[in-house]
Parts: sequence; structure tokens; C-alpha cells
Amino acid sequence: MNFLAHQQLSGSNSGLRVGNFIGDFVKGNKWQSYIQPIQQGIIMHRSIDFFTDTNAFVHQSISILKPYLGRYSGIANDIFFDHFLAKNWGDYSNQSLEFFCNETYTLIRENELQIPERSVYVLNYMQQQNWLFNYQFMDGIKTTMHGMARRTKQPLFENSHIFLEKHYDELFTCFSNFFPLLQEHCKQFIDGKL
Repeated sequence: MNFLAHQQLSGSNSGLRVGNFIGDFVKGNKWQSYIQPIQQGIIMHRSIDFFTDTNAFVHQSISILKPYLGRYSGIANDIFFDHFLAKNWGDYSNQSLEFFCNETYTLIRENELQIPERSVYVLNYMQQQNWLFNYQFMDGIKTTMHGMARRTKQPLFENSHIFLEKHYDELFTCFSNFFPLLQEHCKQFIDGKL
């Protein structure tokens, strides 16, 4: 899952949301240097990633993309799943997507001094281009994948939106089967049952 899902799955807890945002930028045991609520968010981020990486519906989705994107299929799949979440936002949240995105940018910006420099760099682009809100649009996915191709110097990302369009219904079915399971996993994490 990508940035939007990690935020949505954190609920209303600010520390969880900040930690979940920086999860990919905090390596090894460096999570221990953060305050406890952010530590929990980083741990939650890792728990989400592990649950996602070991799920059969996600494996099925990645296998659809693998002939086109090879070892980059998982990265593309995370972004495509954020597209499905944004596009169907009303099924998963009572807040408007626009309000949630703006709230997210504000929350992370308020904690800017506590987060890694690399995550601030990403936040700047994310906010300027409103990635989270624009994931719902195919043009937003094209822009995101174009940026991925530029940053990673991996041209396979450049036209990967074509494979989302080509296999849209199959990929959406994988997402629809998977996301409620992930929501339940995160609920148990937040409730301290994991």
C-alpha cells in the first residue's frame, strides 16, 4: 500500500499517522529514536507492509502486472491500490477525500521538524502536486508514474498506467477482496490485539 492507504488506515491518531508517513524513510532500529506515538506508527507501517506482502490477493494482482513490470510490479501495485482507494473513497471513509488530504498535509507539516529530511522532500512534492487527492484520476496516476520513472531512472514506470487501464477490473477485484482484510488487521493493531 502507498501513502494514502497508510494514512487512512491509521485512523485519527496523529502519532500513528506521522509514523506511518515516515515508515519507509526510517531504517533498521532507528525507529527507537522517535517519541512513542510515532514509534507505534512506524511499527504499524511495517505491519501493514508485511501483511500486504504476504497476502494472496496482492500476489494475484502483482502476478497480473509481472509480465510487464517485472520486479517493479509490487511498487506499481501499491500505487494502483491507492488509486482504487481514492476512486472509491466514500466506501471507506465518512470524510471527503479533499478534507482528508488537506488534513494529512497539515498534520505532517506540523511535525516537519521531527521527521527525516528525505520524507520532508517527498512531502513537498506530494503537497505541491496534491498526490493523495489526484490518485483518484488516471492523469494523477500517469503523473505519479512519470515521477517514479524520473526519480528511479526506471523507464518501465513511464507507461505503467497502461497496464492499470488494460487490467482495471481484475486489479480492482484484487483490491476489493484485499482491503477489508487489511482494515481488520489495522483495527486489531490499533486495539492492541497484534
